[in-house]
Amino acid sequence: MLREETIDSKWYMPVQDRIKDYSQLLKPNLSFMVVFSSVIGYLLAPHTQFAWKEVSVLFLGGILVTGGANTINQIIEREGDALMKRTMNRPIPTGRISTTEAWILAAIAGISGALLLGLYFNPLAGALSFLSYLLYAFAYTPMKRVHPIAVFIGAFPGAFPPLLGWVAATGSIGVGGIVLFLFQFFWQFPHYWAIGWVGYDEYKKAGISMLPSQERTSKFTALQCMFYSLILIPMAIVPRTLNITGNIGMYVCIAAGIFYFASSVAFYRKNDLQTARRVMFSSFIYLPTVLLALLFDKL
Repeated sequence: MLREETIDSKWYMPVQDRIKDYSQLLKPNLSFMVVFSSVIGYLLAPHTQFAWKEVSVLFLGGILVTGGANTINQIIEREGDALMKRTMNRPIPTGRISTTEAWILAAIAGISGALLLGLYFNPLAGALSFLSYLLYAFAYTPMKRVHPIAVFIGAFPGAFPPLLGWVAATGSIGVGGIVLFLFQFFWQFPHYWAIGWVGYDEYKKAGISMLPSQERTSKFTALQCMFYSLILIPMAIVPRTLNITGNIGMYVCIAAGIFYFASSVAFYRKNDLQTARRVMFSSFIYLPTVLLALLFDKL
């Protein structure tokens, strides 16, 4: 009996380890926020009600597409990942997963996710998700090592999720979908620049360029954070004007925008690690707060 358990454990552990490695490549935790935005966009569409089947399919398709893009990101950045403490133990830099195996996983996940969304909802939803996959994997990721404009390029696939949810529900982009896209588009700049500022030394070691100023000492990065977070304050009025949400949703969005902007102002004034982290954590609070406020006060 003891011998059988030993044999079983030898068979089971490699499978368990492989699943863990695949999970690290697909980054389901990171993908969750992306898919969350898609679900909110879907539910904010006119005449759409919560239904487990539709939400589950949207969730699964989003996880697969995003996970596939994340895997390609790690394939392309494997050399840089090996130089950073935060990423050196990932499956590809350590050799636990070969690049060929990772490419197969990325292709299966990305294509199957896009097909699922396209066949279940509508072709536009599938096409939009696949475009996001391609932009993130083959435009944003390689550009990170070339120029800070990568953040601008990455902001497009990064802002697609709520628009994708809207398209899945309505079959068209529409003004409401564009508004949700813009919220997430402008939100990303302070978010990524704060992360880039906090992890500047590690990113520099890996040859990744994220800050618009290219250096920490300049206040230009913080100034840009102020600009993009400021845009989000008047934008909070737009969903109410379009009757997507009510007054409460609008007021919450305005308050969240002021909170985000205030963090950026503090970052500009002090330009230090503490205030950069404040912008980063403010970004984590801002987006789910705004999306949930819009949904809970949906008209």
